[in-house]
Amino acid sequence: MHFAVAAGSDVGRVRKGNEDSFFADANEYRGLFMVADGMGGHAAGEVASQMAVEVVSVDLERLKDLESADALEMVSLALRHANRAVFERSAAERDKMGMGSTASVLVLGDERFIIGHLGDSRIYLFRDGELRQITHDHSVVQEQIDAGLITRDAAKNHKQSNVITRCVGMGWDVEPDITDGEVRQGDVFLLASDGLTGMVDDWRLQQLLGSRATPDRLVDAMISEANARGGVDNITVVVVRVHSSSAMATGAHPTNPGAGSIG
Repeated sequence: MHFAVAAGSDVGRVRKGNEDSFFADANEYRGLFMVADGMGGHAAGEVASQMAVEVVSVDLERLKDLESADALEMVSLALRHANRAVFERSAAERDKMGMGSTASVLVLGDERFIIGHLGDSRIYLFRDGELRQITHDHSVVQEQIDAGLITRDAAKNHKQSNVITRCVGMGWDVEPDITDGEVRQGDVFLLASDGLTGMVDDWRLQQLLGSRATPDRLVDAMISEANARGGVDNITVVVVRVHSSSAMATGAHPTNPGAGSIG
């Protein structure tokens, strides 16, 4: 598989620190991409998101064949392992009490993708001119939308818009959402923390992803637009564009929060 990837993270215009983390890496077998949005006082959110990224990326180094019978379970176990690690550290260190993180993971192979998800960071697929949100937010607001109690427009300004119902570190065990699908030439995947999706509407993201801009320019444009609309939270974006589904491309590298774009 040949693809182009870029990633970036920005503190935004309101927060003093960046509690987001991201990962983007590829080898001859698969690509691995992840966004994690931490929460907790005294920089504990930053610790939680970094731990989530580190645990999941190490665990999934062993995943080479996305067609194998246990591939989906490996992604689920990696997220559950991260959850246990964050939860145990939260319980052991007083200043880390209650810390947690979202986690949205994309594993990309020659013909298949696998997604693992906890929280409200999102993964989208742009295909044939249309944008589809693949992940389903684990949040109080999303539950109310699902129940028909509020509209999506009303959800944007809801007082509980930042309350999530499932995350890494929430308890001793957690059940992540796991899904998979076919990879096609021309697909564009977007991974983002809510610092982007809470500020920039899906229709605008679809416009941007439908342009001919390179992934690094898309990342910069999305971060700039989120900041222009207020930048009330940390903003993290990963864009992966699939050029063909032959041999896996290499050249992307793991990155740290705020490290800027890669491509």
